[in-house]
Amino acid sequence: MSNLSTQYQSNNQAQQQNGNGGVLGQASASREMEEIKGQIFMAKQFPRNIYQAEIRILDSCKRPSLAEVAMYSYPRGGTRVTGPSIRLAEVLAQNWGNLSFGVKELEQRDGESTAMAYAWDLETNVRQEKVFTVQHSRMARGKLQKLTDPRDIYELVASSGSRRVRACILGVIPGDIVDKAVAECEKTLQGANEGPLKDRIANALKAFMENHRVTQEMIEERFGYNADSFTEHDYVDLIQIFTSLKDGMSKPADWFNLDVKKKQTSGLAESFKQEIKTNPTDKTESTKEGAEQ
Repeated sequence: MSNLSTQYQSNNQAQQQNGNGGVLGQASASREMEEIKGQIFMAKQFPRNIYQAEIRILDSCKRPSLAEVAMYSYPRGGTRVTGPSIRLAEVLAQNWGNLSFGVKELEQRDGESTAMAYAWDLETNVRQEKVFTVQHSRMARGKLQKLTDPRDIYELVASSGSRRVRACILGVIPGDIVDKAVAECEKTLQGANEGPLKDRIANALKAFMENHRVTQEMIEERFGYNADSFTEHDYVDLIQIFTSLKDGMSKPADWFNLDVKKKQTSGLAESFKQEIKTNPTDKTESTKEGAEQ
């Protein structure tokens, strides 16, 4: 995010210094045009080696620190939506080479900024850009707070632009390269852990309950789907939350809704309970069968 914020800040300061036009504005535009020509010239002189670029990308995806943040995930309509994160997109762009990307402010007035996120392949002249508007306000303690500090404004625009930059980068880099990078990150996560994912998640859920009285229902409510659908990325999130609680950096209430009740026992489980009552001698057998169901 720092590179986006820095680029936005420089663009914003240049616009403030140049005003609404004039000699300085024309000089700035001319200088920017020359820089673009220089970038295109260098891209033509030193074209990318696609094979080497792919190798660099896959090597980067073998780093656990990148693999852990390579995918975003959020619940929508009872399902889980996932995709490459801005962090992975930045690594793709940096290792693909001859690719210009970032966020530029186009206009600022009436408490809002109009900005553009872009990604431009300097070799093929393939370009993706998205123009968007950001209101100079944010929620703070349940209230909408207006922003007046220039630093707060450009950080807000840069933050909003990062998602658009991600989409632009993924629209320029070939999809098969992106898919290979995602698969490599998945392999990295799997290789960094021992045992089946299902067992590791079960142990994590047990640890949350025993150490912090956080139930499986509370965890599922936070993630938005059942624990059976958890992936390696969800497991990493659980470990990070558990570590935060263990180190005293946060409390369970900071992460979970502690008022979530346990799920109602299913009708099938109730039938087993009734059978146990009516057949006490088969209590052990029925309980074991109910657990398997």
